[in-house]
Amino acid sequence: MTPRHNRLSFGPGRPYHLQPTTSSQPQSSSCVSARAINHRPGWMRRNIALLLSCASLLLAPASGHTVPLSDHTPAQNTSQTTAGPKSDIVDYINPMIGASTSTEAGKSGHGLGKTFPGPATPFGLVQLSPDTRTGGDNGPGYSWHHPTIEGFSFIHMSGIGWYGDFGNLLVTPSVGPLHTYVGDEQVPRSGYRSAYSHDTEEASAGYYAVTLDDYDIRVELTSARRAGMIRMTFPESDTSRISLDLARRIGGSATEQFVRVVNDTTIQGWIRCTARDGGWGNGDGNVNYTVYFYGQFSRPITQCGTWSATLPMEQVRLQTLGDSAYRHAVAHAAVKRGNKSDIGRHIGFFSEFPTRAGEQVLFKAGISFVSAEGARRNLEHDIPHWDFDAVHEANRSAWRDALSRMEVTGSDRDKTIFYTALYHTMIDPRDVADTNGEYVGGDGQIHRNTAYVYRSIFSGWDVFRSQFPLQTLINPRMVNDQINSLISLADVSGRGYFPRWEIMNSYSGCMLGNPAVSVLTDAYRKGIRDWDIDKGYRFSRNSVEHTGNDRRLGYTPMDISRTLEYAYSDWCVSALARELGDSLNARRYRAYSLDYRNIWNDTIGWFCGRERNGRFGPWRGETVQDQYCTESNPLQQGWFVPHDVYGLIDLLGYDAFVRKLTDFFDRSSEDFLWNNYYNHPNEPVHHVPFLFPYAGEAWLTQKWTRRICDRAYGTDVLGLCGNEDVGQMSAWYVLAASGIHPVCPGDNIYLLTSPVFEQVTIRLDPDFYPGGTFTIRAHGNSPENIYIQSARLNGQPIDRAWLTHQEIVAGGTLDLEMGPEPNRSFGSASLPPSALDR
Repeated sequence: MTPRHNRLSFGPGRPYHLQPTTSSQPQSSSCVSARAINHRPGWMRRNIALLLSCASLLLAPASGHTVPLSDHTPAQNTSQTTAGPKSDIVDYINPMIGASTSTEAGKSGHGLGKTFPGPATPFGLVQLSPDTRTGGDNGPGYSWHHPTIEGFSFIHMSGIGWYGDFGNLLVTPSVGPLHTYVGDEQVPRSGYRSAYSHDTEEASAGYYAVTLDDYDIRVELTSARRAGMIRMTFPESDTSRISLDLARRIGGSATEQFVRVVNDTTIQGWIRCTARDGGWGNGDGNVNYTVYFYGQFSRPITQCGTWSATLPMEQVRLQTLGDSAYRHAVAHAAVKRGNKSDIGRHIGFFSEFPTRAGEQVLFKAGISFVSAEGARRNLEHDIPHWDFDAVHEANRSAWRDALSRMEVTGSDRDKTIFYTALYHTMIDPRDVADTNGEYVGGDGQIHRNTAYVYRSIFSGWDVFRSQFPLQTLINPRMVNDQINSLISLADVSGRGYFPRWEIMNSYSGCMLGNPAVSVLTDAYRKGIRDWDIDKGYRFSRNSVEHTGNDRRLGYTPMDISRTLEYAYSDWCVSALARELGDSLNARRYRAYSLDYRNIWNDTIGWFCGRERNGRFGPWRGETVQDQYCTESNPLQQGWFVPHDVYGLIDLLGYDAFVRKLTDFFDRSSEDFLWNNYYNHPNEPVHHVPFLFPYAGEAWLTQKWTRRICDRAYGTDVLGLCGNEDVGQMSAWYVLAASGIHPVCPGDNIYLLTSPVFEQVTIRLDPDFYPGGTFTIRAHGNSPENIYIQSARLNGQPIDRAWLTHQEIVAGGTLDLEMGPEPNRSFGSASLPPSALDR
């Protein structure tokens, strides 16, 4: 879970208070679950289209919005029955899964999945998607629960909080009077935004469509790697229009913009965005980037113009977009008809023309973070024509190829969840280089490289747990690219250490730990090594020394989360040092990795914040949120000793460990929404279901992962129980539903669990792994037969509930016999090896 505030601004142990997201829907005093969301009766209407596609419906406000039921409830699972098996794997992608920021539906200030529904390509630069609200904690730009659409912009992030960023080059078609301001959600036609109905929305791989009700305009989106295309079908009108709000930005406002008409069909320009005016973390993320665009219209630009709002130079916009003075200035911006070039702090561009009923006009644009010329090259390379359907099919083909890395056999419902999850894991980290390999590096200068793809959006604290371990299996080349990008950033920036959460070369300071060190160590030990090993190792050591536990004290004062996370980072350096033959540092950092023991409090029998003078801080109970912890409580965070699980068992005692771990799940919420025990919406606990095999109780991992897969994930907008977090939430599902998941990235061990599917095949990249394919077959698998009775690896019986990475990438088959009752002896004799010894 990515926070909405800069963690570094808080003192040790200081509570983190959530600011509830403003919602356009009426607030209910009752709790909202995936099965029941209450709204004011006077605002309700029936949504016929969703009645046909969902098992049943909830009613919603008069805007025409309904809240779809999740296809699962705490009491039972209702199978999706609206569609049979699909002949094309890409048709299982449902981009609407998780596309909500609603705090009410998510039962917490963090909201739900926060995905976007518009088209993207695998790890591509452009994500062309609708935007429903600027400002606030609406990081993806879109929420299904918002009643209006502002427009359609070319760049988005998936599943993030902290106010988000991008949303640049907002395109809005309209008819009638020109509006320079987005308008008020509650005041129809007060700006260029439009009401819409979910009845008219369509979202699939590489495609999104909706009708803007206020203008009766049908809008369709598709995208290529570095460019996007919008097809607009207009009504009959003397004054139809396509407007570009160049100042718009999801988490604030752009700082300065420029546009000019190049010829009778083409415009180009740039949008400069700095932390001064918002963006990532409401400016605290220190992001600074420039978006260059090269756009073309399918009909000539004959009547056009610009608008420009006069704003005081000292006005910092951040999250003050609702300020009345700001609104007034933008709503009354100077309109310059006939103007073909403009530069300023808040400008826009429009092209006007008459249309016949049903007339289609297209707009396409290439995007670059490097230069105007790069944007032109990107468009001409990716979309040199006006064939919308061809772009759409090329997008589908790219996703067909990407999804083919894994093949599953199971129910239509589960395949929809699985392949959409796999889709969500391949949006970031994105390619931010132009077609010729040029990119802006960590020194702010243009570099050119064709040896690897320069990537951005490294949501480290989230993705080192499941997302990158998954990608080491299915996309090792991308992992190699990301490591090269991190090394380059640390090198040319002059910092000499890795970022925790990187966005557009910014060391945003978001969250904690040293996750890049984990990703690098995990990759090296899995044979992904096409990067500068010496620099990677040096920067890893620098990272844990720059940001780590106090070496004199052996812990971070009054902070459980940092002490434990930094101890794991130290283990990663130790493991890498041992691989590289640096025995001195291997021993040194191994000793540091045991620092987690220094905050163990025998009096309470758990971890506690400790002051600099050695005294433990006050204790209010292990389930008190943010007590010496980041986005968690001591009970949730305390399980994070992935590199020394047996050391944790020794501290607790075997019987107490099993009791406490079992109780942790027994007390969690039935729907796995936000709670004080096993809190699946947030990352600190994602490894915890896989701890049971270390105590010889592998059957409990099988029980709980199957339940989490069934109840925390679904096939509709409520189908992610928490923020997607740039692929992490979905990657957890992909691995767990396949029957494998690591506890300690870097130790090359995958814990076995109960697969959701009858068969899962992983197609291995021959450039990295020799095995061809690895297949997991669950014989007799069903919603009742969730327990592993026995296992055979390549025909040979095994009694262990774990595999090594080397066994998987060598190729072969794991056969599991499934049954309705646990076989408690399976995995109890051969426990997983300790990471400390590997």
